[in-house]
Amino acid sequence: MAKRLERGCATTVGRLLKPLGYSLKTNVKRLIGKVHPQRDWQYRFIQRTKARFIKAGQPVISVDAKKSELIGNFKNRGQRYCQTADVVNTYDFPSDATCRATPYGIYDSQANHALVRVGQSAVTAEFAVAAIKSWWQQFGRMRYPQARHLFIEADAGGCNGHRTRLWKSELQKLVDEIALPITVCHYPSGASKWNPIEHRLFSQISRNWAGCPLRSLVVMLSLIRGTTTTKGLTVEAELDTATYTKGIQVSAIEMKALNIRRRRFCPDLSYTIKPRKSGSNY
Repeated sequence: MAKRLERGCATTVGRLLKPLGYSLKTNVKRLIGKVHPQRDWQYRFIQRTKARFIKAGQPVISVDAKKSELIGNFKNRGQRYCQTADVVNTYDFPSDATCRATPYGIYDSQANHALVRVGQSAVTAEFAVAAIKSWWQQFGRMRYPQARHLFIEADAGGCNGHRTRLWKSELQKLVDEIALPITVCHYPSGASKWNPIEHRLFSQISRNWAGCPLRSLVVMLSLIRGTTTTKGLTVEAELDTATYTKGIQVSAIEMKALNIRRRRFCPDLSYTIKPRKSGSNY
């Protein structure tokens, strides 16, 4: 006679599977999909170029936009020490939000200092370049009075992506205005996590405001400004009240008018934009 099979609970099954090497596991994000053919070459090129700029005493900044946040009485992931837990909305309905805010950061690794511009409008290339211009006006030109060239590290996508025509067009306007060439190097797919702003600024901001509901823009700006590390990171934050329009088209004729020189290898990911006119407004 066949033995009767006893039904066991999930706890019993788990206990029996453990000696066999089984355990509960979550998915691991490791696959990056299609890899850029010159991924490693581009990464090494960025590090060499950055080292050369730093050695020459030239400004080097890392830029990117952080994830947009709903401003209001919403749950913010993470925990913090407090006597009573914050009571927030059960659902994160955008209609209940005061606004949606997007921080755009400019991180100067040599000074271990960052400027974060918080915008409430569309996240466009105009928004990104306006933040870079603000950094230069407030900090860059004073910190690097002998600057002859600016180097920018950026991701390959988003508002400062390498395919975005408006990004290059707006950079050309900035270059013409400050009379300073700008070299841009984009991290290829699968390497953007090595962009310094990700782990030296944005991760620290997320840790600082973990568990704190972003109930207002004032609270958000205060938490960004309060971000620091044992290595001496300092962060400035300001509100960008301008309105930016999506879908602005840059024609082929306008692109041809840009004074842009692309690198021999990975020309889409590495290029230098030079002034089209002499003189400076500063």
